Amino acid sequence: MIEPQLWHPVIASHQVRDQPVACSLLGQALVLWREQAHDTHRVHAWADRCPHRGARLSLGRVLIGLHGTRLECPYHGWQFGGEGRCQHVPAAPDFVPPASHCATPFEAREQHGLVWVRLQPPSQTLAAPLADPPAFAPGDDPAWRTVLCGPYELNTSAPRLVENFLDLSHFGFVHEGWLGERGHAQVQTGAVEEGEAGLVVRDARAWQPRAYAGADAGAWIAYRYDVPHPFAAILRKDATEGDPVSNAIALFIRLDGHELCTAWFVMATRGDASTDQELVAFQDAVFAQDRPVVESQSPRALPVGRTTPVTEVHGPADRVSSAYRRYLKRLDIALGTC
Repeated sequence: MIEPQLWHPVIASHQVRDQPVACSLLGQALVLWREQAHDTHRVHAWADRCPHRGARLSLGRVLIGLHGTRLECPYHGWQFGGEGRCQHVPAAPDFVPPASHCATPFEAREQHGLVWVRLQPPSQTLAAPLADPPAFAPGDDPAWRTVLCGPYELNTSAPRLVENFLDLSHFGFVHEGWLGERGHAQVQTGAVEEGEAGLVVRDARAWQPRAYAGADAGAWIAYRYDVPHPFAAILRKDATEGDPVSNAIALFIRLDGHELCTAWFVMATRGDASTDQELVAFQDAVFAQDRPVVESQSPRALPVGRTTPVTEVHGPADRVSSAYRRYLKRLDIALGTC
């Protein structure tokens, strides 16, 4: 399986502060905690299990002292340093723990306001976008303002949600009066480029009465999509009639099961006068419109022809979603597909 070799978002960075936090990824129970030493605030992700007697390390506490930052087990007080090795056993203070007395660490990074974790190193060279957490250029540009929205927990698969994000033709029906109108249902799917590095969609267009939180008039909106990861997608949209506002949105998804997922949206805007709270409220409202429809889709796993005889017919506006399904098949993605 390639899924454990990929980077996945697990929690918002601001939720990992001065105490350990429990989380899970692909069925692996995790403890996340923040090391604070020498002007660093590094986040660690370990298996949520003490190597001594199997207690959950997330029930313990973070200690900051002369010896740096350590994670203390709630059961016998064993203390573990940032690299995972046990540093102190209170019941035997003169005992020097060997290297085998070690927690199970995983790779962890912070990016886009989220903590990302990879459970296994790649068994082979991955295409460049998959070797790291997905890039989101506007989110790293100080000229853009960013807001993290979510988490949104869904009873559907991550690929179903990505495909919905890439779909322009549902705007006039699911988001009528917001992102689309029934009277302007026609869309332009643009040019789709497929490769090992994912998908790029250029020059897609849709009519939107309210393309972003601060919009006060309808306009044709030009879309560009990037899919650099099987469970992430990025859009950049610009009005084509002189509107000075630019917006970009990144969708990042954690797989909670074959038919369960948790999503975050990172909204980036340049020129939108809306407050952060208004931006979040706008995204919450749009997502609330998507949720019942996406959760109603059957099967919840995306049918890509991998194991199920279920088929879905396609229309001319489905070029992007069809390309996305081919991308999943090329990567041999199993979780969330059938």
